Amino acid sequence: MPEDYFGEEVAARYDGSVGEHFEPEVIEATVDFLAELAGEGAALELGIGTGRIALPLSQRGVRVHGIDLSDAMVARLREKPGGDEIEVAIGDFATTRVEGEFRLAYLVFNTINNLTTQDEQVACFENAGAHLEPGGCFVVEVGVPKLRRLPPGQSFVPFDVREDYVGIDEYDVLNQGLISHHLWPEDGGWQRRSIPFRYVWPAELDLMARIAGLRLRERSAGWKREPFTAESRRHVSVWEKA
Repeated sequence: MPEDYFGEEVAARYDGSVGEHFEPEVIEATVDFLAELAGEGAALELGIGTGRIALPLSQRGVRVHGIDLSDAMVARLREKPGGDEIEVAIGDFATTRVEGEFRLAYLVFNTINNLTTQDEQVACFENAGAHLEPGGCFVVEVGVPKLRRLPPGQSFVPFDVREDYVGIDEYDVLNQGLISHHLWPEDGGWQRRSIPFRYVWPAELDLMARIAGLRLRERSAGWKREPFTAESRRHVSVWEKA
């Protein structure tokens, strides 16, 4: 099993996080997009966490199942209204299988990057494809690597600096590696939590999808289907099972 970076300490404060992904209008747009694709079918969330997306999606009448590595995150999901009605398998979402076929599988908020090797990311696409019914869709939301912000010889780029929080990304360009360092003041000093990722390019994801028997259906810069351009900071991509 991969290392779980979302244990009790993270889970306890995760739902109090701030940022674009936690804003109600962003969650609503995300759920609108996913509910449209799911239709009358079931949905599978890879990395379901505390249910930020799964719970409002299930409230739309979509049957949601989940896979997650973290017992602590899923425990927070169970504490919420409707959380105990969502079936969740504990395990690595790149390889863990659940019963049934799904109209939709989805992976949001850069979670594909939690898989730190190319082989693991390919396995994730294969696992998603194996769960989908014919014509079903796999959706991934992930940031576009910000290498244009990285001057030659520099490996650290701050992505958020506030009085009570500092976030810094450390790049390993040779291996497409990325470590996000999170720092916050506590007990008279600064605490740090560092999480490794593997950033991945849109074209590389398309090739992974082809390996898994999926083809690109659409790509946009956000959940409201904004046009994807060279300046886009992230993309929402949809691949369809033939």
